[in-house]
Amino acid sequence: MNMNKRRILVVDDHLIVREGLKLIFETEENYEVVGEAENGDKALILIEELKPDVVLMDLNMPKRSGLEAIRILKEKNNPVPIIILTTFNDDKLIRDGLFLGAKGYLLKDSTREELIRTVESAIRGEILLQPEISKSVFGTKIETEQKNSTINNPITEREMFVLRSVARGCTSKEIAFDMGISERTVKAHLTSIYSKLNVESRSEAVAVAIENGIIRM
Repeated sequence: MNMNKRRILVVDDHLIVREGLKLIFETEENYEVVGEAENGDKALILIEELKPDVVLMDLNMPKRSGLEAIRILKEKNNPVPIIILTTFNDDKLIRDGLFLGAKGYLLKDSTREELIRTVESAIRGEILLQPEISKSVFGTKIETEQKNSTINNPITEREMFVLRSVARGCTSKEIAFDMGISERTVKAHLTSIYSKLNVESRSEAVAVAIENGIIRM
């Protein structure tokens, strides 16, 4: 048995979605689905019991929703990475999930490559945003926002490059390569961005930046 396998918890009220994701992970030697839940209540219990490396979480579920479960985890300071499972009609829920610290989101019909890449990024503490979803989630609303209206300390040009790159789904390694700097310097830029936007994660930073018209998708 591979003791270094990534431990996945799948949370969705549709059995066919859970089974499809399990099938994908079962064919990948470095991953295993250690549990599954059909609502937020069961998810919270299994997260405590199983200590997964990452949780794939639907937002619209009976009993306790995925969004409520994410909110409770944030209140408990539980650091487990959450990836939102979504469809294009969940725009407001996705925004709310990102503000609560979810590490990213995936369409339920995403490819195997997109799924694995997003899971790995979430475990590393990074976020991969699919541009087509970001446009759907934020595109309409940001047109009416006042640019940089609530940010007292302006984002620098280099920080803006980092922020836009994160919003496009780039990893720290890719950003470092594009800018000709080290990954440590990229992380320093991110820390500064978090402070200026009063957030704690990449997903929150992108959400706040888009909501305030600092960047546009």
